Amino acid sequence: MTKTVLVTGGAGFIGSAVIRMLIEETDATVVNVDKLTYAANLETLESVADSNRYHLEMVDICDAARIEALFARYRPETVMHLAAESHVDRSIDGPAEFIQTNIVGTFVLLEAALSYWKGLQGMERDDFRFHHVSTDEVYGSLGETGLFTEDSQYQPNSPYSASKASSDHLVRAWHETYGLPTVVTNCTNNYGPYQFPEKLIPVVILKILAGQPIPVYGKGENVRDWLYVEDHARALWRVAEQGRLGETYCIGGNCEMQNIDIVRGICAIMDERAPADDGKPHADSIIYVEDRPGHDLRYAMDISKINQELGWFPAETFESGLRRTVEWYLENRHWWQKILDTKHQGQRLGTGRTKVK
Repeated sequence: MTKTVLVTGGAGFIGSAVIRMLIEETDATVVNVDKLTYAANLETLESVADSNRYHLEMVDICDAARIEALFARYRPETVMHLAAESHVDRSIDGPAEFIQTNIVGTFVLLEAALSYWKGLQGMERDDFRFHHVSTDEVYGSLGETGLFTEDSQYQPNSPYSASKASSDHLVRAWHETYGLPTVVTNCTNNYGPYQFPEKLIPVVILKILAGQPIPVYGKGENVRDWLYVEDHARALWRVAEQGRLGETYCIGGNCEMQNIDIVRGICAIMDERAPADDGKPHADSIIYVEDRPGHDLRYAMDISKINQELGWFPAETFESGLRRTVEWYLENRHWWQKILDTKHQGQRLGTGRTKVK
């Protein structure tokens, strides 16, 4: 039987990778539910948009009546919930949208899914899954050693991570209280093609192409584990299909890097592919700027659970993935230039509020 998968936030960076993978590598029918906010971009889905298995619904996940109608119309077997406000710096400047979309929107989806699931019978009821996609940032900050696991204590430090932590808890409660068949995943930093140019890797690439200084927060010592977005998309589908109900799975790339090393790596590739007019190394343009408020020192994931239970491992090395990403931005100027012209000019975010001492 061909599955119908309802993907929220499918015009975003990770959601579009999930949809491209589902259309290209499975026989699933996909319903893309997206409000089309600033970070959404339907051009990320041009390669699959003409498929008769792809359907776009421009709906806000906070609109309960329309969400309920989508469940009734499409009768999905699987929900993959990726819709979220996701940029930490934006959450610092304006947390209200994060509370609304990430918490209230998740609540609305859970209520609609629960009502729909209760009306199912037999195999349809047994096969239904609600997969909530979250972040490692809910666990707070690690020291120089150790790894986050599925049992790590929640300690969110930004409005963004607090909103995602709240949504994780809602999903758990709807499983424990009402029996809704759910799975949750928490992932590390994603990178790859089609990432909105407010995140670190595309920011650095585009600053170099513009001949501008390359800003690095603090001393660049913050550590992240990096996961290629197409690896993540396949992991998400593996969990949606095979994950144990009520369980959480950590997903990461097994690739810890300091931010400054990421930036220098991009500079080195760009020295080859787009050398500076004056012949100087691009790394000479790195500048250090005031750190982000509440900037977590280090994130890293123990991904042994998904390795052992579901047989998933990241396929892309960071070296190959970073090169592929840089090449994509060099070859797809039309995609990101339109964003710079209309939505985001590369300005720094996350400084709009100051901490009261």
